[in-house]
Amino acid sequence: MRVLQVAVVGARYVASLREAEAPVPRSGEVLIRVAASGVNRADLSQIAGRYPSPPGEPDGLGLEVAGTVAPSGEGVCALLGGGGHAEYVAAPEGQVFAVPGRVDPPGGAAIPEAFLTAFLNLVVEAGLRTGETVLVHAGASGVGLAAIQVAKYLGARVIATTRTLAKVAALDRAGADLALHAPQADFAAPINARYGPNAVDIVLDPVGAATLAGNLVVLAPGGRIIFIATLSGAHAALDVAPLMQKGARVLGSMLRARSRHEKATLVARFRREILPGFESGRLRPVIDSVFPPERAAAAFERMRGNENSGKIVIDWGGAAS
Repeated sequence: MRVLQVAVVGARYVASLREAEAPVPRSGEVLIRVAASGVNRADLSQIAGRYPSPPGEPDGLGLEVAGTVAPSGEGVCALLGGGGHAEYVAAPEGQVFAVPGRVDPPGGAAIPEAFLTAFLNLVVEAGLRTGETVLVHAGASGVGLAAIQVAKYLGARVIATTRTLAKVAALDRAGADLALHAPQADFAAPINARYGPNAVDIVLDPVGAATLAGNLVVLAPGGRIIFIATLSGAHAALDVAPLMQKGARVLGSMLRARSRHEKATLVARFRREILPGFESGRLRPVIDSVFPPERAAAAFERMRGNENSGKIVIDWGGAAS
């Protein structure tokens, strides 16, 4: 089988395909022939040597795939600890679920990491309730667009931000009630002007240091801030007083590092509570672009340049756009 490898040479990504033996599934795993694999910022961190696969997981790049179970031919999506950018993967059974009927393979590869991350943090960690207000930073990312949809699907009001003016339309299309262009993390004033002070119950934040102060300004009593990445840096001054006054919580969360048991429990709940939304058409994966593995370097450059709105996908079947 072919396996994708990506390295940084000078200032550019260089991708190559090497031949390797197909993985042999262990107990509790299934062999999947990969039709498409999703690109994530975690891949960029892994290429840079900052985000290795968890112990016991494959070392290769790639955290999500869609394809067919060998030999049954059943169409599935899978969440992985690593190794997804390849023609075959051995996936833990508990992290595999059926491709929704309305979704093609590239769309299927865009579901696991983005939508499970959104579900984990909004619902499992933050306890999202109908009628609450959610603020999603970096709303045009794959996770951001998934989070907007999941929150709306579960009856929330959604505010979303982006640093790029051209991406505001993507937030609107995903269903955001208020889509904000906030290149300097200047989102608090327009939120207060629209909804009044202390209006946000949950903040989903992959930005980090730059947005912490503003998050505290708009947060409601009992509010929850969940950091899932640190795109603007990890170190910020925290004014504890408003946190105490509002009885608020600041949480940190990572999906990849969780055990297979935790992920299986999450996927089982996701099947029950969220997957029907794809079947009904109320939820949909948002594809930014699709690349064949031979052009994977361009896919990774596009993500590093923050050019995408939605998911970037590698199509192992050969189609490209």
